[in-house]
Amino acid sequence: MSKSLLVQSDRSILLDLHDEDAEKARNAIIPFSDLIKSPEHMHTYTISSLSIWNAISAGLTADEIIRRLKEHSRYEIDERVLFFIQDAASRYGAVEIRENDDSSCLLYAKTDKACLIIEKNKEIKSLIEKRGERCFTFPLKERGSVKIALIKLGYPALDLIAMKKGEPLSVEIKDELEVRDYQREAADIFLSGGSAGHGYGVVVLPCGSGKTILAILLMARIKTRTLILAPNITSVHQWISEIKRWTNLTDDEVGEYSGEKKDIKKVTVSTYQIFTHKDKDEVFTHFEKLRKENWGFVIYDEVHMLPAPVFKITAEMQSIYRLGLTATLIREDGREDEVFSLVGPKRYDKPWSELEKKGFIAKAYCHEIRIPLAQEETMSYALASEREKYRIASVNKNKLDVIKKILSSHEEDQKIIIGQYLSQLEEVRKAFSFPLITGSMSNKKRDELYEKFKKGEIKTLIVSKVANFAVDLPDCSVAIQISGTFGSRQEEAQRLGRILRPKERESHFYTIITEYSQEEEFALNRQKFLSEQGYSYDIIRYEE
Repeated sequence: MSKSLLVQSDRSILLDLHDEDAEKARNAIIPFSDLIKSPEHMHTYTISSLSIWNAISAGLTADEIIRRLKEHSRYEIDERVLFFIQDAASRYGAVEIRENDDSSCLLYAKTDKACLIIEKNKEIKSLIEKRGERCFTFPLKERGSVKIALIKLGYPALDLIAMKKGEPLSVEIKDELEVRDYQREAADIFLSGGSAGHGYGVVVLPCGSGKTILAILLMARIKTRTLILAPNITSVHQWISEIKRWTNLTDDEVGEYSGEKKDIKKVTVSTYQIFTHKDKDEVFTHFEKLRKENWGFVIYDEVHMLPAPVFKITAEMQSIYRLGLTATLIREDGREDEVFSLVGPKRYDKPWSELEKKGFIAKAYCHEIRIPLAQEETMSYALASEREKYRIASVNKNKLDVIKKILSSHEEDQKIIIGQYLSQLEEVRKAFSFPLITGSMSNKKRDELYEKFKKGEIKTLIVSKVANFAVDLPDCSVAIQISGTFGSRQEEAQRLGRILRPKERESHFYTIITEYSQEEEFALNRQKFLSEQGYSYDIIRYEE
């Protein structure tokens, strides 16, 4: 039997894409590894402690992980790799947090090694107090801080304190809502019958697959006051619209807490931005006001972009149900472990390709168009700093001609042109006279343009990165990416997500890249996550 994996002693895994076993092997290792590189012939994955902990929390065992590696490995696996997997897996659950009383928690170290490490660490030692053999106690308010300290030590805590419901709220789903099988499955796994150690965590589903519907389903099951944090005001309005559309909740029960409105109701939808806003005395005014409410359920939309100050409130809200929603857990700042410890582990993940095959998300064709740098910019590029080189390549004037050709090929499609640099987007607006949406535009005007686009009154929109997240454009089938945030993988995934709603037309994702430049190098990194999901990029040369 052919085998496609080469497992290295540094825990990297090479996947030979030309081997007949490649697709099966890729599906086998995705739950416990992360994609690092994705050139044309050989993809590189790596195994980390966090990737193992996510796999274990999802129900895999160390033995099963090793079995999968051995089944697809071309050569014998280094014992150090096998030991790492066994060791990392054994650390998940080696420390447990249990209920003690109304003001304190118990911390149990199930092994002498874990106990010794805890006792010798100054940071965690200042938070806890020895109670007995391998047993400690700490104040309830320090629960989040203790969990962060433990994961930094390599011992993620298994939090076995049952979730406490806040103020009761009767939420019922309307009969006409069709809940998909994977949404129901994700809800079942997340709650696990209300057993201790569940009711918190992250669900990973592709854009356009109905993460909002999953959240509404959980609201109807948990039936308690709910706080929803979203990335922007447009997504706040979409959340409120969907909640009122599919549940029995009314205007009196669903409120918006934003820069425009300050309505705290039984279900309140706010933005990360308002949460992290400080007054002149450096006080998180809205943060302090909202955290005092009797919430029983907190939903973090696009949890991968959780701002640092929000970690603080999450650390204080460990007693209630917590749901993180995202298309990818990748954080460019490397703080995935804090999302893991405070919001919870990855509870459910569904491959994009599987949902595409079943028609739950649209089939998308990805194209990378490589073009030469404008002649007048070649000298400036050669003399520029590394950062400036990226900007010059990104705003390459030759891209206007390519945009024109793409538009002519998709005259009847709903299209967005999306980019990073406002000056570049303004040039596109002047060249084609399409409406331009940026962060400086009023929310009212922005919503009006989105609505006209949805109705087909506008065929093409130009958007800045304000449209990266949580913007529902169901009929959009073409996205033209003309510049991006360096090598951001999650941005690439989110932008593709704008065109993944199921529709009759084919979906096309175009990225225009200046060849032999910094932009081309960063593009490879941006595409890694989508390569892991089974997408490939059709490379088109300028002359073609």
